[in-house]
Order: sequence, then structure tokens, then C-alpha cells
Amino acid sequence: MEHFGFSHILYEPDKYSPDTLDLLKDEEAREYWLNTCEKLVEKYVNFALTNNDDPTVEIRALKFKTCYVEAIKELRVNPLAHGQLTIRLLLDINETCLRSQGFFDLWKQQKKYENDTALAGLRARLNEIDALPTERERWTEICRGVLAGNMFDWGAQAVADILDCGLYGALQKIQNRPWLYDGLDKWLEKLEKTVHHCAAVFVDNSGVDIVLGILPFIRALLLRGTSVILCANEWPALNDITNVELEEVLRHASLICPVISSAMASGDLVVRSSGQRGPCLDLRTISVGLCAEMKVRGVDLIILEGMGRALHTNFNARLAVDSLKLAVVKNAWLAQRLGGPLFSVIFIYEDKPTVT
Repeated sequence: MEHFGFSHILYEPDKYSPDTLDLLKDEEAREYWLNTCEKLVEKYVNFALTNNDDPTVEIRALKFKTCYVEAIKELRVNPLAHGQLTIRLLLDINETCLRSQGFFDLWKQQKKYENDTALAGLRARLNEIDALPTERERWTEICRGVLAGNMFDWGAQAVADILDCGLYGALQKIQNRPWLYDGLDKWLEKLEKTVHHCAAVFVDNSGVDIVLGILPFIRALLLRGTSVILCANEWPALNDITNVELEEVLRHASLICPVISSAMASGDLVVRSSGQRGPCLDLRTISVGLCAEMKVRGVDLIILEGMGRALHTNFNARLAVDSLKLAVVKNAWLAQRLGGPLFSVIFIYEDKPTVT
């Protein structure tokens, strides 16, 4: 994509590099992530076998496993095989191997089930937030909810025991404040001084994450007079919600929440494809249409949610507008590398850079 597409999103776009870790330069990280991705293959194979009654599934799952394991082996021998080596690349290769064997949306039924289950709890969650006495308490609980919701990630090894315990179980697991990166007070102070015109929110997982984490957050923005573009993946990847699935979720949510219903009717809340195919986010490759719409709508707040969008990529990115980077570190090695425990919180708020 030419710079005219994304230059208004990034501060110094020529210096933008999406990836946080360069696995070519960082040998320890390379060994860890190659091993981790190789081990994860069994998880995908088992999920495919138990969630698919197609008679060809066994042979296709085996071919997928061979495809990915061979790709990892090649990268061990020749880390430069693809010209670069990043977590984003490893996850993209995984998706390519899955699709090559006809697994275009391995988590489709699981996502639908989790979305429906979470929607059943949305009204109660909104009532719970609304019952808090002050705006500051409401926003604090909303932000904690986003972080707890982000725990529900089928791509992370450490969350298997959380997937069954719901939002309230996850709220108990996240790091106590002060968080590893704790910009909550800075964000709350910003809210007291500023009403953003339009927010672009790059969302992550289906189910509890999007419904009980993100929807209360964007509802609170809408109540302040901030319009919202929800940006979701074009293609399925892990249990990340796609733009088509998100539109369906919002249709159901609009029957539960009048704020969402009204904002959808007025055009103050829209869903757009980010143009992405994998679980990580490269802001250079978001769709031209989305770039143009962000400019036309006057986006002055960008929110990146989840490890794939705010930690594996864009952690060091400087954006041209106010930004929030929100994630829970669901990988013990990465948490340790960052200097915190498993389930450390990344909550980074940054003001728009001042141009001197």
C-alpha cells in the first residue's frame, strides 16, 4: 500500500515496523517461538478431529500437521527462508497451512456458540456497570472487563482453564494494579478533559472478549458522543471475530442495548473489515477503504486490543492520534521477557505526538 493510505494513522510512517520481536536477531526468542508453534500443532489437529465429522478430516489434519512442521523445520535450518522471521509470520504460515487443507475456519462453530452464550449475559453486564456510582468507577470496571475478556483466546496456551469460567472468573485472574504497563489513570484523566470525535477499534476474539469486554467499552464511548468504527479481520484466524460475524453480533446486541441500536441506525457505529488475514496486525496493509474512511470520519483515537494487535505487533508503534494498547500477556515466556508474571496487563495510553 502507498503511504497516502496509512500515513495519517502513523507518526513517522517511514519508521514503522509492526513486529515487536525480530526472531532473526533474537536467538533465544527464535528458539522459544519455533518450539512453541511446533507444539501448538497438536492442539489444532485435536480440535479439527473433535469438531469436524467430515470423513476426510483425519487425512487433511495429518497433511496440515506435516505442512506446518516442515515449514518450522525449514526455518530452523534457514531462518531467512522468508526474508524475515517474526511471530506474525509464524502465525500466518500456520493459517496458510490450515487453508491449504480446507480448514478455512476451524473455530466457526465454537465462535458462534461463544458469541451466543456471551450475548445472553450482556444485559446483566451493562446493568452492573451502570449501577456503579461514579463515571470513574464505571470506566475502571469497563477497562477491567476488556482485559478480562481478552483472556478468552484459543490461540494462547495458558488459558485453557479460564475458557470455562466466564468473565467473572477471568476478572479474578488478571494482575492486580499497578499493572505491568499501567496507563489507566492517564486514560481516565484524558476522558475528563476530552471527548474524542471518532474511535477506530481493532478487535480480537469472539465470545466474551468482543461481547462482554469490547461492547460495554464502545457503548461508553458512544454515550460520550464519540462515534466508533469496529475493525475486524477479513479472514478467519484462530477464534478472532471476522467482520461478517461481528455484524451479526451487533444485530443481536442492538436488540439488547438501545445505545448500540441507535448508533447503528445513525451510522455512529459501523463495522469494517481491517483487510487482515491473520491474528496479527500490520497497519501498512489495512484496507484502502478503511484508511479512507478513517480519514473522512476524522478518527482521533485508535484502540488496539489483544496480543496479536498490541503486543506481538504495534507494541512500539507510534500512532499519529491518541491511542490505547490493551492486552493481557497470556504467555509465561513473554511475560517474563517483559518483566512481569503470567497474565500481566498491558494498558498503554498515549496522547497524539506533538509536532514541533
